[in-house]
Amino acid sequence: MSEIQGLLSKMVATLPEAGQSVVNYKMIFGEQKVAMNALLGTRITLTFAGEIHCQACDRITRKSYSGGFCYPCSQRLARCDLCIMKPETCHYDAGTCREPDWAEQFCMQDHIVYLANSSGVKVGITRIDQVPTRWLDQGAIQALPIFRVKTRYQSGLVEMIFKAHVSDRTDWRKMLKGLVEPMDLQSKRDQLMAECRDEIQALQQRFGEQAILPLLDEDVLAIDYPVQQYPEKVSSLNFDKTAEISGVLKGIKGQYLILDTGVLNIRKFSGYQVAMVSE
Repeated sequence: MSEIQGLLSKMVATLPEAGQSVVNYKMIFGEQKVAMNALLGTRITLTFAGEIHCQACDRITRKSYSGGFCYPCSQRLARCDLCIMKPETCHYDAGTCREPDWAEQFCMQDHIVYLANSSGVKVGITRIDQVPTRWLDQGAIQALPIFRVKTRYQSGLVEMIFKAHVSDRTDWRKMLKGLVEPMDLQSKRDQLMAECRDEIQALQQRFGEQAILPLLDEDVLAIDYPVQQYPEKVSSLNFDKTAEISGVLKGIKGQYLILDTGVLNIRKFSGYQVAMVSE
């Protein structure tokens, strides 16, 4: 393969197509896409050219903020606000949203509250148009929608209730070691629904039953990833410390490349100017 270069974006992950069994990955270099599953077992070299571009305004920045933005954009854009990580703190109704028009498109749409198994059972939320992408990006081996909710804020309130009983975080090292056993997510859903019934009913009374709908007939989605070999020890690779990263590609899971020299979180380096060659 000849050298390909451009600004990194998070990898595109899609469920298997007909005749395939594992998630399909493509790396994004500017306008170019590279099918990564085909490179399993080959040595790849990724070289950071030293330029970082803001994903919003494209200006060159010395440091990436909020997952791919320059400092001014990280302070200006609603997508960089704390409420994106903690939707229960949404302040749209208070009239203080940085970008109310953007919030109408991003936050004021149906969200899914789900259980996933990436390093053990966890609760999470995602926009309905991000199913199943969110689960693939987290490296979940199983996922189950449990509520359909009208807004991001309301989904955050539901998540808060469930967080008292189950984690909302992924142990990324455990996920990358493949030390995850399948679980009965439907039974876990039923258990949590029973434990949280009174608090969920209180939210339904506050916002209306149609705003927070339990999903009781959904099937568990099982997900398999293109991994030839999981690492025994997870060593994180970083373009900010090492401009050239090379190794045999052993697998891809979540937004990580698993090399025989360590693991690289591609999403973390969105906006970095990078070249890739394979042997």
